[in-house]
Amino acid sequence: MIKVALFGQKTSTSLTDIIPPFLNYLIQNKIAFCVEQNFLQILKDSTNISFEQVETYTSYEDLDKSVKFLFSFGGDGTILSATTIVRDSNIPIIGVNTGRLGFLATINKSVLLEQMDSFFNGEYNIIPRTLLTVKRSDGVEIENNFAINEVTVVRRETTSMITVDAYLNNEFLNSFWSDGLIISTPTGSTGYSLSCGGPIVHPSNQNFVITPVAPHNLNVRPLVVSENEKIDLKIRSRANEYFLSLDSRNFPLTTDVELTIQKAEFKILIVEAIDATYFTTLREKMLWGSDKRN
Repeated sequence: MIKVALFGQKTSTSLTDIIPPFLNYLIQNKIAFCVEQNFLQILKDSTNISFEQVETYTSYEDLDKSVKFLFSFGGDGTILSATTIVRDSNIPIIGVNTGRLGFLATINKSVLLEQMDSFFNGEYNIIPRTLLTVKRSDGVEIENNFAINEVTVVRRETTSMITVDAYLNNEFLNSFWSDGLIISTPTGSTGYSLSCGGPIVHPSNQNFVITPVAPHNLNVRPLVVSENEKIDLKIRSRANEYFLSLDSRNFPLTTDVELTIQKAEFKILIVEAIDATYFTTLREKMLWGSDKRN
């Protein structure tokens, strides 16, 4: 029997509107499903559906790795959290957008039911997304040590800028005097990096983008490097501490902890509808190239 997993983080009117017909589709088509435990409680509190003897999971460890898809209900932030659930399982994520932008969550909830037959008939595209991983110089393991968007180091509890000494394959690259430094994947190139002046990189490209956050030098610009490069960072700060961020997960560190950033050994699989190409999403969601004169 086909089984799918359901994941979400919060409730909204748009979410409670789509869940009942979505579950009816699964039941009518004899598709089994499991629900993340916290999300199940959210659904119980916000809908009139009677959830009896529903299979649940709490993390990557107890998720049934045989599920065909993981349906992520929310926005792009929910997908970032969903990646920590699927990790290296190769379970494709279908992002159902019940939020605002939905650049990763490309399936609008208004057309979800229309798309369901296509998903289960194999009529969709799978876009593999490259990840970043980080190692600390002190050997301490980082929980969920990967990022689909970006790895960022930023100043912490100080108004002073920090200095980030960056090395590429052990060769000194530059000292970035700024609020921080972003190492972005192609997926993350339309996120934080873009807001700091970084370029848009198509997901099929095998590159990372190094983007300074509010650099003090006007001649410092974002740099595109191969995804096969090893990037080492040493941070100097008056506060002797800084923040490391993997997507939306933050870790306070002291400046004696150096970082090594590389491509992760696995990828996250994102499902796209046949007619929802990357450039279509760029134009519709990011208003890329939009000009009233046209």
